[in-house]
Amino acid sequence: MSCSHEHHGHTHDDGDHAKPGEGTQDLLYGSIDRSQVNALNELVTGSAAGIIKPYDARMDETCVLESDVDDELLITVPFAGSVKLRALLLRGGPAKKTPRAIHLYKNVESLGFDDASGGSPPATQKLESIPATSELVEIPLLAARFPDVQSVTLYIPGALGGEQGEPDPRTRISFLGFRGEPLAKQRGGPQQIVYEAAPSVADHTKVANAASTRPEQG
Repeated sequence: MSCSHEHHGHTHDDGDHAKPGEGTQDLLYGSIDRSQVNALNELVTGSAAGIIKPYDARMDETCVLESDVDDELLITVPFAGSVKLRALLLRGGPAKKTPRAIHLYKNVESLGFDDASGGSPPATQKLESIPATSELVEIPLLAARFPDVQSVTLYIPGALGGEQGEPDPRTRISFLGFRGEPLAKQRGGPQQIVYEAAPSVADHTKVANAASTRPEQG
């Protein structure tokens, strides 16, 4: 089964999927180079690209991204040009398969699980209050840290189930999107990201539970 979302016979931008009052005009679906979206430790090869969908397909679960050998994921989203980012849109779950945290890295050229879990390089922003829900959630980002983004890498250190002691936990995501503003096109196209070959089996640092989706300010 293909995990791609394609449109035939017409062209569109994000506004074509807008519904009155939903404010979808600043979604960056049309600015993402979906052919280059990839993930490390994905159960089904190519499924990371399939969760980048138009807003009106946000509840569609034809394609989902699920982790493979453990609950870690590294997802790279290249843009067709520079963008400003203001918010992350996510639909994960069910509850125990929800990411327990998301660390975002702007324009990194090389990142592996050992680097991300060890904090080198430091994340551009860490989101450590992900709601345990299968509904779509929107998490504001610190826009001042994302003014000129050619790619964003998301490190997910584990699922809520793993933090709660569930045996053999997995992380699952069915929709990933961004709000922001497209800037000038890149002449050279999106940069290529280089990853290590396999996920780390090191223990994860536990992340404190929080009730709010307010992003970390530090």
